[in-house]
Amino acid sequence: MSEDKFDAIVVGGGIAGTVAAYLLAKEGLEVILVERGNYAGSKNMTGGRIYSHSLEKIMPDFAREAPVERRITREKISLMTDESNVTLDFYSSKLGVQGSDSYSILRGVFDQWLAEKAEEAGVQIIPGIRVDDLIIREGKVCGVVAGEDELEANITILADGVNSLLAQKLGFRGELAAHHVAVGAKEIIELPPQVIEDRFNCNGNEGTAWLFAGYPSDGRVGGGFLYTNKSSISLGVVTTLSDVIKGSKTVPQMLEDFKQHPAVQPLIKDGKMIEYSGHLVPEAGLAMIPKIVGNGVLVVGDAAGFCINLGYMVRGMDFAVASAECAAKAVLKAKEARDFSEGYLQCYQGLLEQSFVMQDLKRYKDFPHFLEETPRIFNEYPKMADDLLADMFVVKGEPAQPLRKTIMQHVNKIGLLNIIKDGWKGVRSL
Repeated sequence: MSEDKFDAIVVGGGIAGTVAAYLLAKEGLEVILVERGNYAGSKNMTGGRIYSHSLEKIMPDFAREAPVERRITREKISLMTDESNVTLDFYSSKLGVQGSDSYSILRGVFDQWLAEKAEEAGVQIIPGIRVDDLIIREGKVCGVVAGEDELEANITILADGVNSLLAQKLGFRGELAAHHVAVGAKEIIELPPQVIEDRFNCNGNEGTAWLFAGYPSDGRVGGGFLYTNKSSISLGVVTTLSDVIKGSKTVPQMLEDFKQHPAVQPLIKDGKMIEYSGHLVPEAGLAMIPKIVGNGVLVVGDAAGFCINLGYMVRGMDFAVASAECAAKAVLKAKEARDFSEGYLQCYQGLLEQSFVMQDLKRYKDFPHFLEETPRIFNEYPKMADDLLADMFVVKGEPAQPLRKTIMQHVNKIGLLNIIKDGWKGVRSL
């Protein structure tokens, strides 16, 4: 057993864990961060985008130094069938305003930079070691068992990802429910910067975020995504784990078919796949948040289920940063009071309640359920949009009929009442 006792041990070198460690070390605490990957970011995956607001408050102008890829100034949302793609395209300088902007990133690069900032602040990072267990005495977490060592601390912060086995060992949560998580697969496809700028109509360091519903997830809950990087494209699919077993396609097959779609294939033409990864994603919002405070322990980031998928927007990393900040503030208060009990650490929950993290999770708590119970979004609506626009734009030399009649023909295939009900439920859930 190590003779040293640290102020804090952080398990997991993702964004949440590293930010928490950084903030504590900046305040003079002795902090150790244990990461099972060979380096921070080696096992981390994201679709590819970080909303800057929460990290901007901690590291002002971070994007000037950080290895971000492109500032997102174009948003695209598509309804896709096997042969068509109906797209909403929004370009605006408003998307690039500092403090409310977002960036495409590659986690293997970005997380290493963040870890370097943490080390500069005084964090001791131990990579390549898995935390197998927690040290618990008289109902209090006193540290971790990492490899052959036992490391002790006043507080342990769990940032070990959505499938947090340590939180499960503590009894903070049970096995993950299949409808609470999604499984994603992603390829990074290398292309010259000029080709990316030409194909996506980007200027300089501008970039595009593009989400797809329908065909990419085989008509089930989920979708596809595309983010432009400096010299590559992040392309992938995500689908709810409970839906994977219902379909005829595996997730890798969904991704391969997505790549071959006539609307996508030209965008990645002549590209070289340089990375392939998979990841579990928390999808249920408020419904899947476990217990996050215990005697001598806090849970942050994906391990706490802090993620929102609104269909038109997916947010996780800004929640990770904010939860890490709240955890750090709670630890500093506990250190000052010399009280790391569950009762005193409940101030972490209070700080989260005051932040956008819990407020947004509560606001959108019904949306994951709305997606689950409205499969038409992923199969019938993309088909309706395809058929309707085909009738509007394809000229066959036949007498035209009133547009109102054309629209109603396609609306009636789903049912006007169904569309009204889905629209009303969707609006209420948002």
